[in-house]
Amino acid sequence: MDDIRHGLTWATVCLAGLFCVFGAGCCGCPPAPCAPPDTPRELAKAALPPYVIEPPDILLIDAVRVVPLPPYKIEPLDALLIQATNTLPNEPINGVYSIEPDGRVNLGLSYGSVQVSGQTLEAARDAIEKQLAVTLKMPRVFVALAQSRAQQQIRGEHLVRPDGTVGLGIYGSVSVAGMTLDQARAEIEAHLSRFLQNPEVSVDVFAYNSKVYYIIFDGAGYGEQVYRLPITGNETVLDAVAQLNGIPAQASKYHITLVRPRLDEHGEDCDQVLPVCWEKVARCGRAGTNYQIYPGDRVFVQADTLICTDNWLAKAISPVERLFGITLLGNTTVRSFRTNNGNGNNNNNNFSPF
Repeated sequence: MDDIRHGLTWATVCLAGLFCVFGAGCCGCPPAPCAPPDTPRELAKAALPPYVIEPPDILLIDAVRVVPLPPYKIEPLDALLIQATNTLPNEPINGVYSIEPDGRVNLGLSYGSVQVSGQTLEAARDAIEKQLAVTLKMPRVFVALAQSRAQQQIRGEHLVRPDGTVGLGIYGSVSVAGMTLDQARAEIEAHLSRFLQNPEVSVDVFAYNSKVYYIIFDGAGYGEQVYRLPITGNETVLDAVAQLNGIPAQASKYHITLVRPRLDEHGEDCDQVLPVCWEKVARCGRAGTNYQIYPGDRVFVQADTLICTDNWLAKAISPVERLFGITLLGNTTVRSFRTNNGNGNNNNNNFSPF
């Protein structure tokens, strides 16, 4: 009896000790290498580096100035400012005239129309003067481009293609992958300068599709779940976990790390693992390990060791249990069959027609 009481006492003490260790409000974290002191955290965040354009980002491109290079060739649907002297009193020529789809400009009932499509402004002026000379005496004509309808406008969203280029319509395409916004704007303006006179372009990001981070949940021996989430530049580890409504049931709160890809001074891959003390971050509000997330980071949540062990034992024992179950079922079936046959033979021997 005393031995039983002594064993119960020690069991109670052990359980109480475990409760104090695992049930405390702010328990200690397992030993782990410390992060550099300048690592951005919740209360000491840093601005992300200049955004680098990559597929499949969507850029918002707006050409502020689209003036074709001289000499300009008149196209249908353009608008010309035409002024002429010595015209008929009741039919002056002084205003904006649209080029018809067939390339002609109509000067009025008394003057007729003139074919000007494909001509320069000087050639169009000579053609109009020649046409007016049929009706007027020594006309003088002034022609200027009022509005260009044929010139394609560059405005709206532009998807960065898998090859890193954006399409600009009739002006071709420009490679912008790996550039910042300022570099992309300068590259687009340089490309358009072959078609336009002193082009001015504004470039911004409409959809940030290329910069993401990952959350990886260990499946305790049954694979791993990977979640790909877009980054806004202000997320921390706590924000990342909150995106998925917390850590799963099989996860270990004491083995959460932020893994950041980086290169060493020789340009080779090296590990940078930042341990996260979840208990202090969640229960105590300490921001020391609530690191700011950068593009490409991985938040790895390891599974609980006991759950991993239980799943490993289940996978190891399950085939044996299934094999023994099949053997037992077969043995039971054979015995039942023999028993039924034996009872049938006895019944046949005891049977008598009289």
